[in-house]
Amino acid sequence: MKFAMCNEFCQGRSFAGACSLAADTGYDGIEIAPFTLADSVLDIPPARRRTVRDTAADHGLEIVGLHWLLVKPEGLHLTGPDAAVRARTVDYLAAEIDFCADVGGRVLVFGSPNQRNVPDGESYEQAWGRAAEAFRRLGEYAARRNVVFCVEPLAPAETNFLQTAAEAARMVEEVGSPGFRMILDVKAMCGDVEPIPQIIRRCAPYLEHFHANDANLSGPGFGATDFVPIARALREAGYDSWVSVEVFDFSVAPETIARQSLDYLKRVFRQAPDERGTT
Repeated sequence: MKFAMCNEFCQGRSFAGACSLAADTGYDGIEIAPFTLADSVLDIPPARRRTVRDTAADHGLEIVGLHWLLVKPEGLHLTGPDAAVRARTVDYLAAEIDFCADVGGRVLVFGSPNQRNVPDGESYEQAWGRAAEAFRRLGEYAARRNVVFCVEPLAPAETNFLQTAAEAARMVEEVGSPGFRMILDVKAMCGDVEPIPQIIRRCAPYLEHFHANDANLSGPGFGATDFVPIARALREAGYDSWVSVEVFDFSVAPETIARQSLDYLKRVFRQAPDERGTT
């Protein structure tokens, strides 16, 4: 298992500063929220993209990919009735696919609850069809750029569209592209109807990426969410890729979030060997 941290909780620090913290703490990689670098990835020229990639490499880190894709720019939406807005949204997400590939990333995490909500007056079926069409185009383009575009199921408290892992898995099946898979997020799964270990095992064929956080919006180990059965389920499902720390409560110092989250994850994965006894 490889551990990464998301860079947005390093508020006020440069990307180099976030990389320094990740490397000093012992992470293997860093995951980028694009809005921390620019209001639009279209404003990030090739030279700066090379600098981002080189900065991570200079710190001994891999760039895992991107998340929080539609925080900026404003005015984008994936499932609404306005075809022009949907087209701009797909075009911008395709630009983020390019950026991810250019900086050496592998995955893009599409959460963006507000930009995928089913608008008033629209049906769920209409939103589903529009999203599937967009994801099909994005999955095909991602595959050409050798990255994977991942849909993230989010709890009903956050969105009214793709609220469960089962729905996300069905979307992956319907899109049917090697460039389109799914991510699971612990906080989000805490609001799902199934137990988390059961979700992980059932979604294993579709799973490309994993976010670690607590139901209380803090880092793993900062709350009551028990990660031992989660780690065991990931092991049993054969997942051996990235586990990225993503938090939403920035009230704790970045150093504390980074260090305590990683210490906790390493401890619980040592307690959860796979079926061969490997930790």
